Amino acid sequence: MGAKLKVAGWVALGAMAGVMTTMQLQANARSTSSPLPLEELQQLAAVFGIVKSDYVEPVDEKKLINDAISGMVSGLDPHSQFFDKKSFKEFRESTSGKFVGVGIEIGMEDGLVKIVSPIEGSPAFRAGLKSGDLIAKIDDSAVRGLTLDQAVKKMRGEPATKVTLSIYRKSESRTFPVTITREEIRVQSVRAKMVEPGYAWIRVSQFQDRTVEDFSQKLAELYKQDPKIKGVVLDLRNDPGGLLEGAVAISAAFLPKGVEVVSTNGQLAESKASYRADPDFYARRGSGDPLRRLPDAIKNVPMVVLVNEGSASASEIVAGALQDHKRATVMGLQTFGKGSVQTVRQLGPETAVKLTTARYYTPSGRSIQAKGIIPDIPLDETAEGNIFAELRTREADLEKHLASADEKSEETRSKELEKIREERRQKLEADYAKRAEPPKPLPEFGSTEDFPLRQALNQLQGKPVAVSKVAQERKAEAKTQ
Repeated sequence: MGAKLKVAGWVALGAMAGVMTTMQLQANARSTSSPLPLEELQQLAAVFGIVKSDYVEPVDEKKLINDAISGMVSGLDPHSQFFDKKSFKEFRESTSGKFVGVGIEIGMEDGLVKIVSPIEGSPAFRAGLKSGDLIAKIDDSAVRGLTLDQAVKKMRGEPATKVTLSIYRKSESRTFPVTITREEIRVQSVRAKMVEPGYAWIRVSQFQDRTVEDFSQKLAELYKQDPKIKGVVLDLRNDPGGLLEGAVAISAAFLPKGVEVVSTNGQLAESKASYRADPDFYARRGSGDPLRRLPDAIKNVPMVVLVNEGSASASEIVAGALQDHKRATVMGLQTFGKGSVQTVRQLGPETAVKLTTARYYTPSGRSIQAKGIIPDIPLDETAEGNIFAELRTREADLEKHLASADEKSEETRSKELEKIREERRQKLEADYAKRAEPPKPLPEFGSTEDFPLRQALNQLQGKPVAVSKVAQERKAEAKTQ
């Protein structure tokens, strides 16, 4: 992939889950009907002994064991993972929506970290950092050459510790230092506003612990502004997923009570389940229905769901449920295609394993594993076409991804699609190589320049929609039990 066309997605600093997960954080010991493979276990012990005694340098025994566990789990599929103390802490922060840092949403521009937006009320917000500011240095480390994740880690730390950022502000043509004291930040995973009189836009960027409560509060506030909302755009673009219960709740906000939202099927009896639009399936014990404040009108208001290739897992559940029940028109690009559920099982106080335990199916019985949700109306990213879409990785591109039931029959089709994607990528790179400047970043979601949002509003208002002429579609998979 050419360097000019590498895309760094906007992220809330420190909040990167990207999975659909059921949280079962307790120690589990499960019996198995088959005996343990003693010969292979003896080989494992023998290799451990050889490495410990013969390796060129002394090795830490605990690290060897942790690495062995990690390799065993990660070899299953791209989403199973062993959490050591550090990674388990980071995972819990990502799903809780809380972390310790400065409080900015960031991207990359010209090799520097770009501040997309300071989180309201955060230390960065109070320090006067603005959207569009570029971070050139973090303490004594130059940002150029760092990945986005590396920059994130340098800005995170312990509460009450300080970090100094060297800021370049284009609008003022000056560079200046800002010293910020880190504190616990709560990520806002839901944004909402009236984009036009009578038309609401509500964006869910990730399904975290507080997402449902925040979603309910912001949507209720929009109805207070305008009790006669004519249409709603639910924006799930670049939403990597998160908690399963959150996906069920957001779907239930718009669906009739009791209808199926998603079903799961796996080896364990508890993995064979049907989740419905009912508080019993998403409300936390003793807290009541988090959707109770929403008006009845929300069940019938015309709506569009916006998706793209970055919409994965829990966001695909919502899009699939609303599409199958014909409750919403799904618009955008074919989604990522992550149709599996991961369950987190705690091994000890500070370690756990995240294991793929089930596939999930939309209400009509579709599995989106390695395929994704096909929009009812395909849209391009911009009025000029797709700038970055062909370059994004999807589930089917991941090594060791779970196969769908008919993947062998679709192997030729997948190769054809990959060939098309590669041809388009090469054409894009050739086109931009002739230009003096790299492609412009996509406009911020929800802005007046947001082309797919404009098309969603056109759909709700009965106006002509600029439908994509190049969208590709894969066959849907039948449900298997």
